[in-house]
Amino acid sequence: MLAKRIIPCLDVKNGQTVKGVNFENLKYAGNPVELAKKYSEEGADELVFLDITATNEGRKTTLNMVEKVAEQVFIPFTVGGGINSIEDIHNLLLAGADKISLNSAAVLKPELIEKAANRFGSQCVIVAVDSQKIDGDFFVFINAGKKNTGIKVYDWLKKVEKLGAGEILLTSMNTDGTQNGFDLEITKLASENLNIPVIASGGAGANPQHFIDVFKYSNADAALAASIFHYGTLPIPQLKNALKCNGIIVR
Repeated sequence: MLAKRIIPCLDVKNGQTVKGVNFENLKYAGNPVELAKKYSEEGADELVFLDITATNEGRKTTLNMVEKVAEQVFIPFTVGGGINSIEDIHNLLLAGADKISLNSAAVLKPELIEKAANRFGSQCVIVAVDSQKIDGDFFVFINAGKKNTGIKVYDWLKKVEKLGAGEILLTSMNTDGTQNGFDLEITKLASENLNIPVIASGGAGANPQHFIDVFKYSNADAALAASIFHYGTLPIPQLKNALKCNGIIVR
């Protein structure tokens, strides 16, 4: 069995790390460069950096900030936000990103997934999917969770896998920021029906059981969290020790 990965996420707005609940009411959570360095030193397996307002503001991800973060980390580093072209991806990889995350652009221009996978390799291409359950069905949202595409999550996941995505970052908007635990239903559905890795996101609290549950009751390959790491309520070494004690293989 492959070791499960623990991934801190830096949601960045105006050069600062922020965190909200259900994608709303964003609050300051720290300096992204300082946090990135801390997580790399604490034993995080990877790091995700999302420029969460780039798409809605019609701009590119800030390359200068990406370069500063890349200088501080020695673990795989994923960047997302405002990516619309092969040139954007190329520039981010040059700035120090190891992988890129496509969300809104993937929905609006699915061919970008295939082009990126062919040009840079599937291992570089993560498709981020923001999922919300409405009337019993899971739907894909874009524009930082502001717009319902009407596309069912399961159909979209199968499509992006065929297009060459190397991994899925699956965020449940229903549980995001609540700290009540991951959305096991959608995570299980996705991870058991895809042949590419799934990163569970949205809802992790300071209780290690949330991570134990998502790894035991789904086939998630990794779990992503933000506020519990930013505010120090569940340090990464403590979390990994709890996972090991429960028979879950971690690095």
